Amino acid sequence: MADELDRKYEVEIQEREGRQKLPDPVKEELKASGMMDEKGKLKLKGVSPKMLKRMKQEFVECPVLKEDIHFIQCFVCPNFQSRVMGKVLCKGDKL
Repeated sequence: MADELDRKYEVEIQEREGRQKLPDPVKEELKASGMMDEKGKLKLKGVSPKMLKRMKQEFVECPVLKEDIHFIQCFVCPNFQSRVMGKVLCKGDKL
């Protein structure tokens, strides 16, 4: 039986009004991994358009990078484990 996920941090998901712009290095990483097309449209497997719209307005205070980052950047991070009731479960490994 799988117990709880082994995590270091539980990070609160916060919201901003309007859409946020993804930083260019993050966009390049998403394109390279096939999660964004050449036009800049996100293609996250298993995420509905409605949820994607919501995710674009969210951010987290990343405990690893020590800064506010776009939730989508957090979602594709290797430390991301799960999103549970307004919180992100993070492994906390160095990037």
